[in-house]
Amino acid sequence: MRVIGVNEFGGPEKLETVERPEPHAGFGEVRIAVRAAAVSPTDSLSRSGLGAPMAGPPYVVGMDAAGVIDEVGEGAPFAVGDEVMAITIPAKEHGGAYAEFVVGPWQSVSRIPSGHSLEEASTLPMNGLTAVQALEKLALPAGATIAVTGAAGTLGAYVIQLAKDAGLTVIADSSEKDRALVESLGAETIVSRGDDVADRILQAAPGGVDAVVDAAVQKEQVTRAVKPGGAFVSFRGWTGDGTDDVKFVVVSVGDEYLSSAKLDDLRQKVEDGVVTLRVAGTFPAAEAAEAHRRLEAGGTRGRFVLTL
Repeated sequence: MRVIGVNEFGGPEKLETVERPEPHAGFGEVRIAVRAAAVSPTDSLSRSGLGAPMAGPPYVVGMDAAGVIDEVGEGAPFAVGDEVMAITIPAKEHGGAYAEFVVGPWQSVSRIPSGHSLEEASTLPMNGLTAVQALEKLALPAGATIAVTGAAGTLGAYVIQLAKDAGLTVIADSSEKDRALVESLGAETIVSRGDDVADRILQAAPGGVDAVVDAAVQKEQVTRAVKPGGAFVSFRGWTGDGTDDVKFVVVSVGDEYLSSAKLDDLRQKVEDGVVTLRVAGTFPAAEAAEAHRRLEAGGTRGRFVLTL
């Protein structure tokens, strides 16, 4: 089968088409004939060798797949022909999502949202489950206030929409060009993004917010926006800067590999209009390098998707 991966880490030009043996579904597993794989910043880190260890070489990146089930192992509650989405973990035996076929445990899979394309569905698993884990770890009561950095990005958008559904009050950052988008997500207050975003969050919420969800990975630039006793949700393993009276919460989406119930709940929230899916553009899998270049150039709203 064809996979898109790297034999040595580096820039987008290192991505190439490689042949690997075709995998098959074992007990409790399904095989997905992949039709769409979302391209995320995590994929860029993996390709560069800056992410979590991966199986290989070749190292097959990608954490979001959508396609059609064509093999079902004993005990898996799916059928051949089901259209599904899945979270994939490049460090696992079968590698990442940039592949003709992906095999994984059925608990990593959910049916796609009704009325949505496979390309749209591929943008949901990894970032959607990341957002769910962030809010679960915060466990804030309805009415609490959170600030979200990187609000116009895919992760930030999911956090805002899920937070609003949970009854939270949201302060979100935005550039002027993204303001209409961020407003459409439901944030009550929008502040200008930038290195001094903490100042503007504090102007909107004197005394600080109950929590910051730092989807922009601004780290210590934003910690002072949290009120004493509040929480700061970080990504990519950052454990905080030691700020007094702030609880630092690290989110790791790899912990959600077997979270099909949560993924199915996200599917329902898409069908109910709570969560919206955004595809920034599609590329044939052979043009994965160009998709990575476009992503790294910045300014993308939604996810680029590779089609196989």
